[in-house]
This record gives sequence, structure tokens and C-alpha cells, in this order.
Amino acid sequence: MRVETNSPEETFDLGRRMGADAKPGQIYTLNGDLGAGKTIFTKGMAAGLGIEEPVSSPTFTIVQEYSGGRLPLYHFDVYRIGEPEEMEEIGYDDYFFGEGVCLIEWAELIRELLPERVISVSIEKDLEKGFDYRLIHIEGMEER
Repeated sequence: MRVETNSPEETFDLGRRMGADAKPGQIYTLNGDLGAGKTIFTKGMAAGLGIEEPVSSPTFTIVQEYSGGRLPLYHFDVYRIGEPEEMEEIGYDDYFFGEGVCLIEWAELIRELLPERVISVSIEKDLEKGFDYRLIHIEGMEER
């Protein structure tokens, strides 16, 4: 599935709709260049899950946990992971195979730890189409 957005609000709304439809145990991988809109999308997912607390990038903490919604959201940024084994130290399998929703930035760095079924979200900028234009590819999600 391909979705085009033309503002941060539209990117947020796409995340919100996906969060509203998210099921326990789902894992989303989130890819995109710096400034592509990954945090905006994540804030939307959190809103769709009913999470009201502020959402920020977990760059220095590896995983940020958000509760208080209909499902917990576990937001990972694994950019600083040197070896996939480091994920064992934080108990990744409790998150990946639990009842919450996982959203993982830079997931290609831990590809061998991911289950077979994930939902991949890739956000691309195209400045020729405008500063706020985003092309968002979503794979692994069941069509309705």
C-alpha cells in the first residue's frame, strides 16, 4: 500500500488511524531518513492507541514505553545497537511477543531477531513535490 501525505498533520493522522486498528502483539518497523516524519507518525500511532502522554524519540534509551491507552506502545530506536545480542539485555522478547504494540526504528539492524510477520512502514521525502510531501509505503498489513 502507498499513501501520500502533504503535511505533518496528514502523516500524524495516518499513524493515528493505524494505531486505532493495531492489535496486541503487532510489530511495526519504521524506516525513513532523518526528518522524514518518523516521530510525527509515532505520535499519531500513540494517539490512535489512546495514549495521551508526550511521545519523543528513544534514541538514547533504546526503548520508550507508553501505557495508558487501550494497548501499551513500545517505541524502539535500535540505531545504537552494535550487536543484535544487546537486545537480549533489555529483554526484547518480552516486548516483541507480549500484548503491546512495538514500533521499531532502524529495524534492519536487528532483522534476525524479528518475527516473520511484521508491518513495514517506510517514509520518503520528495522535495520536488514540496517540503511537507511524504510517500509512505506500508507492507505486511492485511487489506480491508
